[in-house]
Amino acid sequence: MSFSQLVDYWTALWVVAVTSLQLLIIIAAMVELRRLRQRDRHQVWRRVMSSPLVPKISVLVPAYNEEVTVADTVLGLLALSYPNLEIVVVNDGSPDRTAEVLIERFDLQPVHPIFRKVIATADVKSIYRSRREPRLVLVDKFNGGKADSLNAGLNVASGELVCAIDADTLVAPEAMQHLVVPFLLNEQTVAAGGTVRLTNDSPVKGSRVVELVVPKKTLPALQVVEYIRAFIVGRLGWNPLGGNLIISGAFGVFRRREVLDAGGYERSSIGEDMELIVRLRRHGYEEGRFARVDFLPDPVAWTEAPEEMRVLARQRNRWQRGLLDVLNRHQKMVFNPKYGTAGVLAMPYFLLVEFLSPVVEIFSLIILGAAIITGVIDPGALWLLGAAYGFGAAVTIMTLWFDDHSFRSYPKTRYRLRLAFFAVAEQLFYRHLTMIWRLWGIRLYLAGRTEWGQQVRKGFSTS
Repeated sequence: MSFSQLVDYWTALWVVAVTSLQLLIIIAAMVELRRLRQRDRHQVWRRVMSSPLVPKISVLVPAYNEEVTVADTVLGLLALSYPNLEIVVVNDGSPDRTAEVLIERFDLQPVHPIFRKVIATADVKSIYRSRREPRLVLVDKFNGGKADSLNAGLNVASGELVCAIDADTLVAPEAMQHLVVPFLLNEQTVAAGGTVRLTNDSPVKGSRVVELVVPKKTLPALQVVEYIRAFIVGRLGWNPLGGNLIISGAFGVFRRREVLDAGGYERSSIGEDMELIVRLRRHGYEEGRFARVDFLPDPVAWTEAPEEMRVLARQRNRWQRGLLDVLNRHQKMVFNPKYGTAGVLAMPYFLLVEFLSPVVEIFSLIILGAAIITGVIDPGALWLLGAAYGFGAAVTIMTLWFDDHSFRSYPKTRYRLRLAFFAVAEQLFYRHLTMIWRLWGIRLYLAGRTEWGQQVRKGFSTS
């Protein structure tokens, strides 16, 4: 067997394995979406609305250099219809006017900083509470990173449940009612997350998205397609399989006691959101109980996608480094039946698809390019490559149809046509960009680089 034939063989084997895993998740997502559509998804949370005994939710908002968006985020949270809510904004030593904007906008006054420091964090400088809205608390601390800020918020929070969101995130009014339901129905639930959608170019009024539009610029429009696929199929499909390992750091609810018992967020991890979920699930299996993690498609939060290539590249290589960090820390779980479907299915999926995909795909493209140049091209390799890209486009278009049929997120025909166009365009060039960025992330991780990189916010489009 020649070298090129050997490469073709192993590439084909890898494509079959990855495609089989993805098909399993797609089928599971279809089943779960049908189940959710058949039940009255509003019945339980309407009862939640009318009860004064619902668990208190403390919303943790870590903020670093977020003066552009943090006031809108807080306004949106204050307008949530959940009856028992606390909002804890943690200013992580921002050199900009993040703290000043909040103090001026919401009439915050310093209070005595009394709280139980269960988790060690960077020192807290002061704590403020709003005179106009007592539910709002500001924790001003020295810089320690996002995980450190979330841990400081956990120490100060008083809720039975905590919701971690980013400071550039807007939350739908009824989102908390949906997210609290899994905790009321099942004591084994340790975390639940909702859908994150992108607001670029979408008009915002009163900290609410008036109309969800497809961004005019190509880069954020491609990310819209990517987010829909990731949440409507990628997250939803793991529900019936019992393998959810990710709750978006931009929008997720946790049992506070469980998180404190696990030691809070890992400050040395660059993927602190995924690492916490994997650790909670691992501890559950090791203690002989099932730590359930749910994804709900109905509760929605909106955030801003990077519009500059360099900013998006930093974000994606950071996500890849975070994934590698989690796989390295919890390598004991991979292919280990002791950890149920999380060990035998979910962790191998992230290893094969999320980690190895850019390595295998780039290597295959290099070999294919060399074969074309030398004139020894194998038609089978071209068919295999075309099938892989065609499958990717078909999955994305099917996901867009799921989203339109179930949620009608983009009701205008021109928006749906643009999304279908970008579903195909994604496979032609954006897919290769993300592979390069993920390979860059692998190289940086192996070099020991853990910095986040500066994120640029444009701010919401107000109307």
